[in-house]
Amino acid sequence: MDSGDVAALGAGRQPDTVTSANASVSIPTAAAPSRYPWQLVGLLWMVAFLNNADRAVIVAVMPQLRTEFQLTATQLALISSVFFWIYAIAAFLSGRLGDTGRRSRIVIAGLAFWSIATGVASLSTGFVMFIALRAMVALGESTYYPAATALISDWHSRKLRSRALSLHQTGVFAGAGLGAFAAGLMADRFGWRIPFVVFGLAGLALGLVLIKLLRDAPQSRAATASPAKASDKSSLRLVLGQRAALYLCVVFFLSNGAAVGLTVWAPTYVHDVIGLNLGASALYGSASINLAGFLSVPFGGLLADWLAERSAIGRFYALIVGLSIAALFLLPFALARTAMMVGAVLLCSTLGKGVFDGCIYAAMHDIVPPRARATAVGLMTMLGFFGAGLMPLVIARSAVYFGMAAGLASLAVLYFMAVGILLATRGITHAAVLETRQIEAGT
Repeated sequence: MDSGDVAALGAGRQPDTVTSANASVSIPTAAAPSRYPWQLVGLLWMVAFLNNADRAVIVAVMPQLRTEFQLTATQLALISSVFFWIYAIAAFLSGRLGDTGRRSRIVIAGLAFWSIATGVASLSTGFVMFIALRAMVALGESTYYPAATALISDWHSRKLRSRALSLHQTGVFAGAGLGAFAAGLMADRFGWRIPFVVFGLAGLALGLVLIKLLRDAPQSRAATASPAKASDKSSLRLVLGQRAALYLCVVFFLSNGAAVGLTVWAPTYVHDVIGLNLGASALYGSASINLAGFLSVPFGGLLADWLAERSAIGRFYALIVGLSIAALFLLPFALARTAMMVGAVLLCSTLGKGVFDGCIYAAMHDIVPPRARATAVGLMTMLGFFGAGLMPLVIARSAVYFGMAAGLASLAVLYFMAVGILLATRGITHAAVLETRQIEAGT
């Protein structure tokens, strides 16, 4: 262990047992200041902010890209879809890497890679070149969530895990909302290329800070000390053999598809149908979504931790509550005809989605042991982002026949389907949570 490591993993954290493919290693935590686990959340919050700000630029500048490259609605949707499909495949591979390599280094390397790719995207001279460079951004960004969420869980006890992960998740909404709004303002004044340069440089600057401050938890290093190949195979078999984890992956596929379909097309709907400029369209069609998520994600974490103290599957009940709210409040979008109505519907629906986002990673960590958590999140992310890539195309096609408003409102059906799966698999999930708690306890 490096002398700079902070051994305390959170106030009151008990000694951890790390099981690898070849051995079980018990590592007691030393008495040391316990503030680093929360400092870690702050550091990763900034990375999550930029991760999603870089991604959100495209949402704000789509009308300008459409004009410059003379794109159809399907081609516009394809920009986001290709990004998410590349992200999905790469996230699965990155998740497995996150269970065999040093998670802190994976985060830093990914940040540097996607920041450079974001800046270079500003040099695009055509549609194909732009998609190719956005695919490179997706490769870099895919390394982040599997490693980062597992790293946060490494440093925080089960009782605080939802709160820590939900605070980190607020960076997603802050980055997406402020990123889209800032990109829209910059694009209105300077053109669509400038936001890519600005966010790319910001990511490189943050990477220099993380090199000095970001570090792995002691038990995470012990887990990666065993032969990587054996651990990698074991973690994948463990996740694929856990039915509760696979069902949760399907839930994420449905919910993420609905959320991204809404996020991608809502600002363009406001721009085209209501007639606002890019900055105002991003404000009503994107910032409203992300403001609601920013506010409700911490509540989701608190609710999930509170329910988890009362039921083994308490975090899964929080998922059900969040998705039910998201579905019910999205239905009125079909009737939204003003910017204010669009903003209100998006705000209310995303309050529920934020509750879901505040505990989804902690819920997966409840049913998968520590040594396979990055792999599990990678698999879940892969399926979720396949859905994210599919829905913008589906909405683009359905809008031709039913209108954009009706197409976006129909995404509520995906939320209802996810709720049905969570309710139907409660027994399987309960057994998986108890099994994982026994593994964490070393019994």
